[in-house]
Amino acid sequence: MGEEDKDLFDRPQRGTIEVKAEHGTSAEVERQRRYADLFEQLDLNRDGRVDISELRIVLAARGLRQGEAEEIVLESDINQDGLLDFQEFSQYMQAHEKRLWLMFHKLDRNNDGKIDVGEIQHLMHKLEVEVTKQQASRILQSMDRDGTMTIDWKEWRDHFMFNPFHNMEEIVHYWKHSHMFDIGEHLTVPDEFSEKDRSGLVWRQLVAGAMAGAVSRTGTAPLDRLKVFLQVHGSVSHGKNLWLGLRGMIQEGGVFSLWRGNGINVLKIAPESAIKFMAYDQIKWLIRGREGKSLKVQERFLAGSLAGATAQTIIYPMEVLKTRLTLRTTGQYAGMADCARQILRREGVRSFYRGYLPNTIGIIPYAGIDLAVYETLKNAWLQRYCLDSADPGVLVLLGCGTVSCTCGQLASYPLALIRTRMQAQASTEGNPKLTMVGQFKYILSNEGVPGLYRGITPNFLKVIPAVSISYVVYEHMKKFLGVGH
Repeated sequence: MGEEDKDLFDRPQRGTIEVKAEHGTSAEVERQRRYADLFEQLDLNRDGRVDISELRIVLAARGLRQGEAEEIVLESDINQDGLLDFQEFSQYMQAHEKRLWLMFHKLDRNNDGKIDVGEIQHLMHKLEVEVTKQQASRILQSMDRDGTMTIDWKEWRDHFMFNPFHNMEEIVHYWKHSHMFDIGEHLTVPDEFSEKDRSGLVWRQLVAGAMAGAVSRTGTAPLDRLKVFLQVHGSVSHGKNLWLGLRGMIQEGGVFSLWRGNGINVLKIAPESAIKFMAYDQIKWLIRGREGKSLKVQERFLAGSLAGATAQTIIYPMEVLKTRLTLRTTGQYAGMADCARQILRREGVRSFYRGYLPNTIGIIPYAGIDLAVYETLKNAWLQRYCLDSADPGVLVLLGCGTVSCTCGQLASYPLALIRTRMQAQASTEGNPKLTMVGQFKYILSNEGVPGLYRGITPNFLKVIPAVSISYVVYEHMKKFLGVGH
């Protein structure tokens, strides 16, 4: 922005969408025409006014949230009629552009008309938010449209045109929170969070994740129960195929029997998520060390695996209860407490850790690959394609979650099947209790290699709806609890 452009902010607003050259300098006319083009993009029904719904639609298409639309209307609606005419819109844009220019000038420490990685890093440090050079580069790349690794005034202005920020603190807050996109049980704090931010967000993010997981698991519980039946019963009539499996469960216990075991599956989300969250967070910070370096793929793999193993070790007895309750017949147990009492009385304490070894071994490929692939895909998208927003968008996030979950399950599914059979075998009277190796040999000799993947079809069928439900609920809960921008 040159001296002529800066002077424009002190000139009166023309107040008409028909801008003529004689009404001001060519720079001012160009600016008014730009406002007119933006206004026409917002005015979807072409009635000469923009309402809140039109503003929400356009901002959503740009990856922004509803809160921005409400704030823009609140600040620019001079006559308080809930509608923006061109004069109100252009007056707001002029004031907002002036704020953006002042912030740009403040960030541009060497006054060369461009913002580089070092200046972003300096600003974050000044506001007590430590980021690495790579993290600062990622922020810059979200605004850099010409690939020069610097931001000029036009790139800065266009990027924040519809973000109603008033100061640099709000922009830094946006940069931090714009990378906090985790689905369901993937609860992690963004790398660039300060300790002050972390302490205030942990419990709210855990609540949002637990609620998302509860709704998601409840919605896909029939597929999960079908998977367990196929894993345990194999070619028995209950689980010969998907349809016969579902029909058999309904005939035995009615429609509501499809949700057997879902209660404890939901109850264990909160402690499992909390432990996994804290362990993953602490392990990542330990790996980084004092330098605050970014984690490599193998380091995220290690952190995810150790966090998953830690969480599973503590809540594993609830996994055994979930399997037994899922496979129970009508009237077998009065509830979770009765199931736990019967297992303890008949089989002893050790039965609550039956199948623990294959479960722990399986956690390494599943949790490690799942978390590593998810974060890697998300970060790769942000660095390469997210030019006008630090938000990858719903479809990209769902894609990352689906791919990462699928990769993790493919790697760990045989171990998960062995675990489930070991958890359930105590409830089958008269059969010998096979070890992990014994289960492998039995399945390979009787069912072949495909037997190790029995039940994987309903498992895959639930991935997309589970991730989709988790994401929608998680985002709404974060907004309700005040997590994120």
